[in-house]
Amino acid sequence: MRAIDPATGVPQDEHPDHDAHAVEARLAAAKEAFSGFRRTSFAERAAALVRLADLFVDRKQELAELAAKEMGKPVRQGRAEVEKCALACRFIAENAERFLADEVVPTEARDSRVVHEPLGPILAIMPWNYPYWQIVRGAASALMAGNVVLVKPAPGTPGCALALEALARRAGIPEGVLSVLLVPDDRIGPIIDDPRVAAVTLTGSPRAGRAVAARAGAALKKVVLELGGSDPYIVLADADVELAARTCVSSRLGNAGQACIAAKRIIVVPEVRPDFEARVLELVRRVVPGNPLEEATELGPLARVDLRDLLHRQVAESVKRGARLLLGGEVPERAGAWYPPTMLSDVRPGMPAFDEELFGPVFAVVPARDEAHAVELANETEYGLGAAVFTRDVEKGARLARTRLDAGLCFVNAAVKSDPRLPFGGVKSSGFGRELGALGIREFVNEKTLWVGQ
Repeated sequence: MRAIDPATGVPQDEHPDHDAHAVEARLAAAKEAFSGFRRTSFAERAAALVRLADLFVDRKQELAELAAKEMGKPVRQGRAEVEKCALACRFIAENAERFLADEVVPTEARDSRVVHEPLGPILAIMPWNYPYWQIVRGAASALMAGNVVLVKPAPGTPGCALALEALARRAGIPEGVLSVLLVPDDRIGPIIDDPRVAAVTLTGSPRAGRAVAARAGAALKKVVLELGGSDPYIVLADADVELAARTCVSSRLGNAGQACIAAKRIIVVPEVRPDFEARVLELVRRVVPGNPLEEATELGPLARVDLRDLLHRQVAESVKRGARLLLGGEVPERAGAWYPPTMLSDVRPGMPAFDEELFGPVFAVVPARDEAHAVELANETEYGLGAAVFTRDVEKGARLARTRLDAGLCFVNAAVKSDPRLPFGGVKSSGFGRELGALGIREFVNEKTLWVGQ
């Protein structure tokens, strides 16, 4: 595996794929490690995770620069990602024992309860857009539950995964408990099949999710899928337009728009649409793409040239079908995977900007007739990861978010985000299962009934 610096097109360090012998050694090590790690105490696991959190903080600049070189994330955003990893490690270390406490159930037995036992080695098939956070988001909970984790990173970010593995060793996490598999996508099937792998988690596209779910299902293995989204952000007539505009811009431009929970379809009612579009344009025009290694940079390149070209085709096809191009939309003549902040208006169903997930700094403003039509448009998608509502009537916003929006994460007057304290995941083609919070740690445990007779 070799990353290509998306800012310059220059190849980075090469990491040879693990051959069949190396994969076998890592699977065997994971199985062996699990037999001992499952018997460690919560206190021992928590201490290791806290040491890992400390190392994240100590090495955050180094890790952020590596992410910038491998996938183009500006260093300020890279440091924030690493700091979030530390926060998650500390939170799950502090709360895992409580989340997995026995549940006593009164019956006629002397003792009857539900206990939560680890499953074994978990295969984590990870993407490139948050090369540290995506791994930690699931792995911290899996490890605190007593499982071990095999990480299959994206081909474009092998260095980030290996850096995380090295930090785990330094934190005292035993060899085999958190290890990296450098294999291409077309070699992952037999690893899913391997009887030593107890369960699988994947963050990726619906196409990848269907393939992995089918393979894991055939092997009768638990799977958790986070498969992206086309998140609607609804701006109602009584919204704080300034708040809505700033929130949408921040959400859409963070990580160059390469986030599953970024504001993708911004659905606006007529009363505030002119003011909202004008304010978004004003804010976006201030953002100039720059070198991700420079401290002032807010917007870097996309992760790969092929992803940039796909995004541009989606924009061009949307314009061809009637969307209005208000800003950007031109591929710059320079090396690297650069794409400018772009804004489309009059986006409607039937256009790629509405129907598909646009992974890049493209704003798609969707006109709605009224509140009811806005909700209808929000749900008119195969995805169901996140959604947001902007309104000064917070009770109405909460009611719409709770009862009307088909998504796993619904926010009012705020950008959708992941938080270690709350479960993260979606519905429909955004996948199933949860990470983070109390629900996340219970995805990969055996909920065992224990009955002790008289």
